[in-house]
Amino acid sequence: MKFLISMHINPAVLDALTDEEKAAIGDGHGRFMEALKASGEFITTQALVDPSQAAVVSVRNGQPVVTDGPFLEAKEYLGGFYFVDCENKERAIELAAQIPDAAIEGLGVEVRQVMFADGQLEA
Repeated sequence: MKFLISMHINPAVLDALTDEEKAAIGDGHGRFMEALKASGEFITTQALVDPSQAAVVSVRNGQPVVTDGPFLEAKEYLGGFYFVDCENKERAIELAAQIPDAAIEGLGVEVRQVMFADGQLEA
């Protein structure tokens, strides 16, 4: 089963962390990725730039309209994700709990099963 484990960032929370705490998060992600690769559950991971660098695209009267991001005014934003292939939702939750962000109050880690990929419904 494939799952998207997304990390939701609150810049105010990150700004309040010490340099050592920020370094520990990076080191924790490195160890997590190595463990996922070793277990064979790793598909990919991506980190995203700050939403202030995003572009929002909509079509009005048949013409694209592009504005600076982010799309929503919110204090949290999608910071990145892991895409994993594991046995079941319980295992995906177990993996998500190992992500360093999950241990920091104010940051969020969400687990969602993939239901459609590459033109096929997932089982």
